[in-house]
Formats: sequence, structure tokens, C-alpha cells
Amino acid sequence: MTVSEPAAPAWLDLLDWRRRVADLYAEVRTGRAQDPAGAHRRWAQERSELFRSHPQTPLPAGARAAFAGLPVWPYDPALVFGARVRSLPEERLTVASSTGQDLPLVRFGRAEFGDHGLDLYWIDVYGGGVFVPFRDATSGQESYGGGRYLLDTVKGADLGSTARGDLVLDFNFAYHPSCFYDARWSCPLAPPANVLKFAVRAGERASLPPAP
Repeated sequence: MTVSEPAAPAWLDLLDWRRRVADLYAEVRTGRAQDPAGAHRRWAQERSELFRSHPQTPLPAGARAAFAGLPVWPYDPALVFGARVRSLPEERLTVASSTGQDLPLVRFGRAEFGDHGLDLYWIDVYGGGVFVPFRDATSGQESYGGGRYLLDTVKGADLGSTARGDLVLDFNFAYHPSCFYDARWSCPLAPPANVLKFAVRAGERASLPPAP
């Protein structure tokens, strides 16, 4: 979301952005089954193209001419999990945003994978949607300090579930919120319950690695 609401014509641009993101994730869900690395390349390329050319790009105007694509880590199959969801008593809470606004959420479960887990939230406003933000040992150095997002289904960012019903958590598709690129955007920050102690060097990163 942005700090100020867009003018009326921009709503249709926003609609187009969300349609294209939803279509991209539908393509990814299909492609991951046969060629996960190829689906990841397609995801990174299309996101870069949206950032480069779409009217709703999060990039500030001054950064667009020199934009060469979103930096991402190479695909790592070790960072793909089918997470069992453990139901939790529903708890309403708010998380802080990058601009100080609060976003109402309902915590309804925890996605557990190996020795780790991430709380699952339902965005408690009209339209709802499952929301899974996280921080990790790269946050504030190699990635945004406020965290990255794995799932935000109200905006189409949904990797689906496995055949047995486990939630797909593929960290190769972790992405930065819009406020990482421009402070005019207001983005929910990852809460303390969703801080991973290991480094997730997958998905979008803060910058390209230095040349060898």
C-alpha cells in the first residue's frame, strides 16, 4: 500500500499489476513441478520487467533509467519446504508498518518445517489473505532489515500446497516489500515470532554480490 491513495486512473493500473502478479504465480505453481529452477528464473525475470516498465512500479522515478533488474540469489533446492500447519487459537494483533501505521492481523497457525517455523497470519481487513513475512540472519545486511515476504495471497503471491496438504514454503521466491525501494510505500514489517536464526540466501537480495 502507499501512504497516499492513488488517483482514480491509477486504480486500473493497480488492478493490472495484481492480475499480472497473480498470473505469474499461477504459472510458477505449474512450472515448479517440472522445472523449479526454470520457474524461479521466470519469476525473477517477470518481476524485473514489472519493476522496469509498469506504471505501478515501486521504484522511484529517479531509479528507473539505471534499473538493470532485481538482484536475486541463485536457486537453492535446499531452501524448499513442505510445511505442516499446526493450528493455533485465533489471536488478533497488529504489526507495525514502515511508516508507523498498524496492520490488523489474525494469527491462526504455524507452518513448521524441520526445527523451524513461521506464524501464519490472515490480514484482518476486507479481502483478507494469508500473509507470511519473515526476517533472517541476512536482514539488515544482505536483505531488507524489515524482512521479506513469502506469501501474500491477497496480492496473488501464493505458492500453493503439496499433494498431502502441506504449505509450500520456497524461500527462493522470497521478495522485498515495496517500501524497500521507496519510502512512499507503507509495508508491514515481519513480527518477532517470524525471525529465523539462520541466513536465507535465496530470493531477492539487497544488492548484487561484489565482483570477484
